[in-house]
Amino acid sequence: MNTKLRIMLSTGIAAGILALSAPLANAEMAISVYGGFQSAPHSDIEVSDQPDFTAGWEGRSFEMPPYYGVRGTWWMEELGQPNLGVSLDFTHAKVYADDDTLAKSTWDHFEFSDGINLLTLNALYRMPIEGTKFVPYAGLGAGINVPHVEVTRASGTTSEYQFGGATLQAQVGVAYQFNDNWSAFMEYKGNYSWVDVDIDSGATLKTSILTNAINAGVSFHW
Repeated sequence: MNTKLRIMLSTGIAAGILALSAPLANAEMAISVYGGFQSAPHSDIEVSDQPDFTAGWEGRSFEMPPYYGVRGTWWMEELGQPNLGVSLDFTHAKVYADDDTLAKSTWDHFEFSDGINLLTLNALYRMPIEGTKFVPYAGLGAGINVPHVEVTRASGTTSEYQFGGATLQAQVGVAYQFNDNWSAFMEYKGNYSWVDVDIDSGATLKTSILTNAINAGVSFHW
């Protein structure tokens, strides 16, 4: 990810934290990091200057740059709602067009491999299992996607970050609370992203990408 985008995303996350910190000053807080296996089903590709086609996607989660995420969570325990929370979640998801897609489109290169880059604000609900350290949870949210658009075709090459559009998020998982400060979790997380970007020669590209991920991560609580 380039320096400019890192600054933009860091600024957005910091602004979100500052905006939420005052009303949630008495909340339990946590920071989480995670990775996992992410995939995406086929999606229809609309291109303004050539026939539409269907893309088959590969996730390649463990290839550089890898799939990963960072999440800040505020549980409103001291506000009388101990099982309700709010999270700000950044995910570096990615997809690569498979060989069949490149052959159909006659493109040499097509991927969002330096990230679809999802930033979402989510509402969470947790359901501690009494007498155990297991804490199931679920969440829904919405936000934005910032893909790195990589297209190479006969008319030119595109390789840049752009604002893609809106993203919806759903997740369900279970955490294991080792102690007051540390927990680990596994979850399913799905994101549906509407991507509308520019490519070479003044053309536009539109698609909707559903990413499915099985994540494992750790959280620090304070």
